[in-house]
Amino acid sequence: MKDTLYCIGSVLLSLLLALMSLRYITHVWLLAFVYSFQIHFALAAVAGCLVLLLLKRHWYAYLLLTVAAVLLGHGVIMLREFASPPAAADTPPLFSVMSFNIEHENFSNAGQIAAFIVASNVDVVNILEAAPLRPYIARLSGTYPYRIGCGEEINQCDTLVLSKRPFIEKKVRSLGELWQNRLTYSVIDFEGTKINFLAAHLAKPYFDDFQGDELDDLGSVTGAIDGPLVLTGDFNSAILDPRIQRYIRTTGFQTIFPEPATWPIRARDFGISIDHVLVRPPLRLKSVQRIADNMGSNHFGLIAEFAIDP
Repeated sequence: MKDTLYCIGSVLLSLLLALMSLRYITHVWLLAFVYSFQIHFALAAVAGCLVLLLLKRHWYAYLLLTVAAVLLGHGVIMLREFASPPAAADTPPLFSVMSFNIEHENFSNAGQIAAFIVASNVDVVNILEAAPLRPYIARLSGTYPYRIGCGEEINQCDTLVLSKRPFIEKKVRSLGELWQNRLTYSVIDFEGTKINFLAAHLAKPYFDDFQGDELDDLGSVTGAIDGPLVLTGDFNSAILDPRIQRYIRTTGFQTIFPEPATWPIRARDFGISIDHVLVRPPLRLKSVQRIADNMGSNHFGLIAEFAIDP
């Protein structure tokens, strides 16, 4: 019986580790979910290998354990690769940003979300799938008189950008061919420093190659922007995904380590971060905090504070 269980477990773990290892050979969009959860699956594989060793001390189980440990370690290394050097503790924050995918059918909690946005007192608010907030635009405008979306620049109420300060420049454009008008660009002056902002909402990575096309477009937009830059939004993938890594590496963005987990909400701290706050020097992240209450959304929101190098 132990030999049978050992054989079955060895086969299943071998398949799992083989699927995880494909990222080092080629990118298969059907496996994007596996790539984002590399650390989770690697931990599961390590636990499975330990069970195999309890059943039978065999060299193959030790081999599988070694591969699982390597994949786990490399996953952690990849998360740390883009960690931003922290801003000096005595450097005051220059501005703050909220990024929150509130879920497009979350109408029952829209009033609570609107009240939370006003009470948060952050400088810039990026709301994705913002249709539930359309009835509360007048209320939000009392604190945030400047906006993009929901009747400003575009009537569509999918991506909504709110600001306490006037926009020097603002644009809405599309990424790829699957969804329309899911990228906003704006420039805001903070104490004499012009800060560029991008808010993006990418397709799910297992929708064929649409996300790859969107990242190509986003890379072109990013490369054309000079000066301090903030990119926030729902990427629908963790930084572990090879395509996300390539984009961040090419564009020079940084983030914090570890990023707060934002999905799935039931996993809380044990989930993954598919909602990102990225900065390009001379901007530095002072903090990135997860909003404790998801308020009916299938994502947790984020609030970040930024400083700038002297």
